Amino acid sequence: MHTGPVRACRRERIWVMADVIVLGAGIVGICTAINLQRRGRQVVLVDRKTPGRETSYGNAGLIQKEGVRPYAFPREFGTLLRIAQNTSIDARYSPTALPALAPLIMQYWYNSAPERYRQIVADYAPLILSSVDTHAELIAEAGAEDLVSKDGWYRVFRSAKARDIAFAQAEDDERRYGVTNRRIDGPEMARIEPDVMIPMSGAIHWVEPWGIKDPGSLADAYVALFRKLGGVVATGDAMSLATAGKGWRVTTDAGPVEAGEAVITLGPWSRGLTRQLGYRLPLFVKRGYHMHYGTQDNKPLRHWLLDSETGYLLAPMLKGIRLTTGAEFAPLDTPGNPVQLEAAERVARQFFPLGERREPQPWMGSRPCTPDMKPVIGRAPKHGNLWFGFGHAHHGLTLGAATGKLLGQAMTGEKPYLDLAPFSAARFGS
Repeated sequence: MHTGPVRACRRERIWVMADVIVLGAGIVGICTAINLQRRGRQVVLVDRKTPGRETSYGNAGLIQKEGVRPYAFPREFGTLLRIAQNTSIDARYSPTALPALAPLIMQYWYNSAPERYRQIVADYAPLILSSVDTHAELIAEAGAEDLVSKDGWYRVFRSAKARDIAFAQAEDDERRYGVTNRRIDGPEMARIEPDVMIPMSGAIHWVEPWGIKDPGSLADAYVALFRKLGGVVATGDAMSLATAGKGWRVTTDAGPVEAGEAVITLGPWSRGLTRQLGYRLPLFVKRGYHMHYGTQDNKPLRHWLLDSETGYLLAPMLKGIRLTTGAEFAPLDTPGNPVQLEAAERVARQFFPLGERREPQPWMGSRPCTPDMKPVIGRAPKHGNLWFGFGHAHHGLTLGAATGKLLGQAMTGEKPYLDLAPFSAARFGS
């Protein structure tokens, strides 16, 4: 149980002795910290910034229970040619990033082959199917129900061809995995969202996912719950993590923190720290952008809408209508490029009567990805007292609570509700 109480020295420096240090206060780290704290561990959650203000803040705000198929790399020649031209809205790349990214992108392409992708989906589906239930536990305990919409979301189609292909796959997903959906025609979709300005051939209504009206506020509610349970939040540098006796030490603004175990939940920054500790994990980044808008004549956006054939999403958030982009392949921590969002905005203004921008600059975040599309969850192969929880790509918010519960169970001797072997870092030979 506890290795020691939280305590302060009489001198200027403050030391905290704990059971676990969780490094990274995005949604995955926050949920992990809660699950450990509620199981009797004394946890210190460390981040360089305010919790929940990196990638966990800027996303589509969906808990995507239907997302049993992770985003595969395109293999159709026409799609590849379009991406290569680097003018599409759904996927762009920084030319300067290609030399370093090329080996990882080739692995991503390789794993997207049908025979390998089928096994990846089989591993991935049970994890994402637990996403709503695991979040529901925390949302109720945190008193954050007012942030939740339970109306699902809509994948909208402009052409009958794209609609029919997607309908067939949605029908298959419902049969195989039980993800409930409604396949609706264009006139019904026009009644559901009467202010959309283009003809629609139809839509898939994914019924079971939950929408979060302000992901940053959900992170705040979860942090408040963590503190209520006795957890400690500290500002510090995760890269300072080092062994200390049989445990770990990290530097914070308040002073050093020591604990018997540590968990790395640093999202896209996990690669730097894991390399420092002797791991060579194939992590890369997909960046994304968002902007909030008002509406013309106060016309409301009623639901989350993905303009499927174009590659952007509109979400009715508390701060306005949030437009989120697809993926940008670029180096971590390099300046953002507004081109992708500007291109999406031009198309979105033809789709829905967006009003003024509500922020001076687009928000940008980085998604941590692996070439086999599965997160890394579980014990670090070379350290018995180090744990990993990162690599969730487009589903960080979705899988935050599920990952936190699995790590909480595994680290406290409970049998995890899912087999962690498919998500082990050992699959990469590290």
